[in-house]
Amino acid sequence: MEFITYEQDGFVGVVTINRPQALNALNSQVLEELEATFDSVDLEATRAIVLTGAGEKSFVAGADIGEMSTLTKAEGEAFGKKGNDVFRKIETFPIPVIAAINGFALGGGCEIAMSCDIRICSDNAVFGQPEVGLGITPGFGGTQRLARLVGAGMAKQMIYTARNIKSDEALRIGLVNAVYTQEELLPAAKKMAAGIAANAPIAVRNCKKAINDGLQVDMDKAIVIEEKLFGDCFETEDQKAGMGNFLEKDKEKKLKVVPFQNK
Repeated sequence: MEFITYEQDGFVGVVTINRPQALNALNSQVLEELEATFDSVDLEATRAIVLTGAGEKSFVAGADIGEMSTLTKAEGEAFGKKGNDVFRKIETFPIPVIAAINGFALGGGCEIAMSCDIRICSDNAVFGQPEVGLGITPGFGGTQRLARLVGAGMAKQMIYTARNIKSDEALRIGLVNAVYTQEELLPAAKKMAAGIAANAPIAVRNCKKAINDGLQVDMDKAIVIEEKLFGDCFETEDQKAGMGNFLEKDKEKKLKVVPFQNK
């Protein structure tokens, strides 16, 4: 891998987009390496992923404009599909993915962050979909995920105006869950990932699938999805151990009797 690094830290995998000379911009090679990296994650040994960018200036500054500038109509559509396929892989990845957003998250950078389950950012983070200023639309899911995350009105305002927003506004509109200093960001993301990894892995995976799949259908169909995934958890070792431990602790708590003192 030339532009992607992968680090395993216990049950947590850390994926870093490492092209700082181009502010971690996404070209075809970066997208291909990202896909290969996620394909190679050992799902037996990994329970959560942190996705970040190298350096303090930029998470991902966008798709590579130098590569896009000469594309034909057909090539542009193919490039959009390549990005969408990779981001959809991240979005539907069996285990949770946390975006640790350091600096610029513009265009494709905002779009890849939105394909992650959870977004946290540094206080110098900047978000935006500047594509209309370049004569194009967002092409890696921006028109779809942004509206689902922050509402159609706010998404239309950001996309139509091509205006960037800072970390405090991203937090206010619900685009990110929390803001940290640059020094705190990656440790906070790893801590959150480790907390997720400490929970029953089958249950966490089923929760992700239930939320993602349920959001695509009406409520009557969504609760059927939940019922099925809820049922799938039973008779697993995780469920037996988790409920067994709870009942044992509850039993021990009830056995603790405070002695009566006659004054």
